[in-house]
Amino acid sequence: MLSNVAAASEALKTLVAAPISVMEVCGTHTVSIFRTGLRSLLPQSLRLVSGPGCPVCVTDQGEIDCALSLLETGAIVAAYGDMFRVPGKSGSLASKRSAGFDARLVTSASDVLAIAENEPRNEVVFLAVGFETTAPATAALVLEASERNIANLSILSFHKRTPPALKALSADPALAISGFLLPGHVCVILGHEPFRFLAEQHGIPAVIAGFDPEQIMLGLVAIALQKKQGEATLRSVYGQAVRPEGNTKARELMESVFISKDASWRGLGILPDSGLVLREEFTRFDAEKRFGLSRLPGESPAGCRCGEVLTGRITPTECPLFRTACTPVSPVGPCMVSGEGTCGAYFRYHRTNGGKQ
Repeated sequence: MLSNVAAASEALKTLVAAPISVMEVCGTHTVSIFRTGLRSLLPQSLRLVSGPGCPVCVTDQGEIDCALSLLETGAIVAAYGDMFRVPGKSGSLASKRSAGFDARLVTSASDVLAIAENEPRNEVVFLAVGFETTAPATAALVLEASERNIANLSILSFHKRTPPALKALSADPALAISGFLLPGHVCVILGHEPFRFLAEQHGIPAVIAGFDPEQIMLGLVAIALQKKQGEATLRSVYGQAVRPEGNTKARELMESVFISKDASWRGLGILPDSGLVLREEFTRFDAEKRFGLSRLPGESPAGCRCGEVLTGRITPTECPLFRTACTPVSPVGPCMVSGEGTCGAYFRYHRTNGGKQ
């Protein structure tokens, strides 16, 4: 692997003469690039920018406040780990739990089903966050709850679809994105087709890649080669995991439970058909309807520029709160909380001029 990475590094130095900007969409790519030191192997003319591939990070501030409001009803709110520390107007799930509210950390959707079955007198709400990678598991939870006729379980779906976000970014000339390094795990589910528009409609090379150093470097070489040759196509260097048709069973499961709806993203605003909500036949599991919730776009904390980081407009070091008011111990925005967050990755791995860029 090391020889392949070194060869890719040399190839990039030859291929990238004029400056180009490549967006690594997924937070897992961002963390892997930092952790393995790949930036030091890239030519200065190749600029990497982080994208909106962290599901916790793109969750709108209003959605977080909506979830926190559920605790006031006495419901048990279950969520995955990173969501626990994301701050809203009235605190976070973690701080609310410390104050006596019933917020529970789960590691899988099946954990939520067990809570609902074991505590039938309590309302249990699953805060469902994630892209197409986690939505099938939530869909399976809904179907199983329906089959078992579990009446005290509901879903607050903040699931989001990846292609609409990339559509918005690719249409923004101010970003001047030269190529997209596409998230391998999302493409495992969706396959190739949903991302062809990047090359065919916007003329931007797009390459599906895995998350180890060799995959990332191969993806960057494939983008750089297309730029040099004046081409724009969708390619995959992750053939061992991603089939062109994707995972049809997972997609069918997801589509049997969810429909697309406009959704609000941190940094991108409201994007058409970018969210997933329950179909009408599963309305009884819809927490928004059950509790009469109002999901309004929220305002980010004062000074927090997480939305601009997520869209590649700035790096974390350009945010005035970075390393001062905002740290992993006391995060102001979700980009510092999540294990896939760009600000968290910069805090842990980025060291220039004593920690300042």
